[in-house]
Amino acid sequence: MATLPHLRLRRLGHREYEPVWHAMQSFTDRRDEGTADELWLVEHPPVYTLGLNARPEHLLDPGGIPVVKVDRGGQVTYHGPGQIVLYTLLDLRRMGLGVREVVSRLEGAVIDLLAGYELNAEARPEAPGVYVEGAKIAALGLRIRRGCSYHGLAFNAHMDLSPFAGINPCGHPGLAVTSAGRLGIETPQEELAERLVEALAHRLGYNAPTEADGEPPVPRPGSPRP
Repeated sequence: MATLPHLRLRRLGHREYEPVWHAMQSFTDRRDEGTADELWLVEHPPVYTLGLNARPEHLLDPGGIPVVKVDRGGQVTYHGPGQIVLYTLLDLRRMGLGVREVVSRLEGAVIDLLAGYELNAEARPEAPGVYVEGAKIAALGLRIRRGCSYHGLAFNAHMDLSPFAGINPCGHPGLAVTSAGRLGIETPQEELAERLVEALAHRLGYNAPTEADGEPPVPRPGSPRP
């Protein structure tokens, strides 16, 4: 593997979904061969997102929760308070990685995190994500553009799981979902996020990331989106 630039961590706090999504697109459009890879750590207010392959019948009862059609792969999922969302803005060509390998490393980071709590988690080749005793605790979705990835993973830390009843999670009717809190993990969300970042950096072949300064790129008003 070629020598990689350093990895940067951008802490976005609590943000609306769509501006962050468009900022990921803008970042990917503007980056070049020397741009450092970044992880964006964020928490979203309640929102359902539908991937490129999403079928409308998997959106059962959204109630008052907004629904956003996005450009990642996969079906429908839910984001909300108490969930750790980690977006992976990576140059896959520079890293020499294919999509399946990146997905495996994202899943592996969550599995490593849970192993630290003596929980046996697993990935499923036919249904990307991470599962504990058959219940999904982390969802994955990526978009590859210009050889680079964005979107990433969502880990259920300490959250209200009831909105998942409004969808067939990731397009699987009856799929159970769980969270770190429901599994007995009392570690605060902020610490869980730090551990997940560390685990993912290691899986990607990086040392600990450096903190990124300032805001992510924001799309120009009226600029076209893919």
